[in-house]
Amino acid sequence: MVIFCLFFSLIMYFMGLISFCMKRKHLLLMLLSLEFIMLSLYFNLFLYLMYFNYEFYFSMVFISMSVCEGALGLSILVSMVRTHSNDYFQTFNILW
Repeated sequence: MVIFCLFFSLIMYFMGLISFCMKRKHLLLMLLSLEFIMLSLYFNLFLYLMYFNYEFYFSMVFISMSVCEGALGLSILVSMVRTHSNDYFQTFNILW
């Protein structure tokens, strides 16, 4: 059962990575795939801590850091939509 869960977590991670690489034109889709990657890493961490009978305090720190990362990404998305009216990376120039 543990091997199945680890295999499932590994598949989740690589599917999120493939989605992140394929949807690189939209910031919102990239943020969603990053959250999916963080969810798979959290699941893997939870399985690791459960397997060795450790405390789950570090998992709470990890999930709070991933929530902060998501909030920062959403604030960048809102700022980008307000200034450029969409979330395409090709519509704005970084050098300007």
